[in-house]
Amino acid sequence: MEIGSFIELEFSKGNELFKGEKNIARLNSGRAAIWHAFRVLVCTAIWLPYYQCDTVRNFLYRKKARVKFYHIDASFRPIDLIPDADEAVLLVNYYGVMSHQRMKELASKYENVIIDNSQALFHPPIKGCMNVYSARKFVGVPDGAYVIGMDAEKYIDEYEQCHSSDTSLFLLKRIEYGCEGKTYQARLENEGRIDTEDIMKMSKLTRTILDGADYELLCKKRRKNFEYASELLGKKNRLDPLKYYSDDCVPMVYPFVLEDDDLLKKLLDKKHFQGHWWSYLLHEMAEDSFEYWISRYVIPITIDQRYGEKELEYITDIIG
Repeated sequence: MEIGSFIELEFSKGNELFKGEKNIARLNSGRAAIWHAFRVLVCTAIWLPYYQCDTVRNFLYRKKARVKFYHIDASFRPIDLIPDADEAVLLVNYYGVMSHQRMKELASKYENVIIDNSQALFHPPIKGCMNVYSARKFVGVPDGAYVIGMDAEKYIDEYEQCHSSDTSLFLLKRIEYGCEGKTYQARLENEGRIDTEDIMKMSKLTRTILDGADYELLCKKRRKNFEYASELLGKKNRLDPLKYYSDDCVPMVYPFVLEDDDLLKKLLDKKHFQGHWWSYLLHEMAEDSFEYWISRYVIPITIDQRYGEKELEYITDIIG
């Protein structure tokens, strides 16, 4: 027991979103959480959508998993997903705007389902599925992920403990220096650590921060900002983010699509630091595919709890 010495950072306690130890795994990253869920299901292969971050497939390849791929249509429905009975399926809650009912309907068509809620931290776990969550897309933590589902805690004792404090300084630098310059370089160090790490138990630092987060405020602000962004930009948006949206959604971003290749640069020049997601697909997908189109044009508009109407109006003015 340590007593005395200097005073460390203090956080509130008891607020962790997912509590307990049964049917829950706390891990270091979303990509590792997907592999863990696949491992718990004991399947021979896993189907991923092409429209997905390449860090997921790369991690699965590193773990020698057998990976298959499927396309999605403009309504984010699988169109060539035909798994065998012993194969797992990854279904993604894109942008966090897919309702619980929508994801349940998709999951009901398959046997061994992993719901990727990396973009939907507050999406209720679907019974009978493995549900994966990524914390750092919603809360200021260096890493961290959850797997919720039957026997999710299996194999946890085999994993080493993650230590994230060595590369977490970017979170403090952001407060004093903003997100450019030395802060950006510090964040890249953290991203590099995550990219090279194996699956590990969630760090104590991450869990401590998550245990003190104000999730009620977080949900309220994100929903309010998303709905205001819809009011401001909905008529211009080539995508309909409200199609499957419901009261149980807490989105990660407002996905905005305008067929303007210059728009991203305009936003970056005005310090709206978002980019096209998964642009690697522009080199892998056919130009007439939905994956190519959405990767080329979608801009995830920031709607998180730090901001409000003023910032969204500023972004809208830039878009014009």
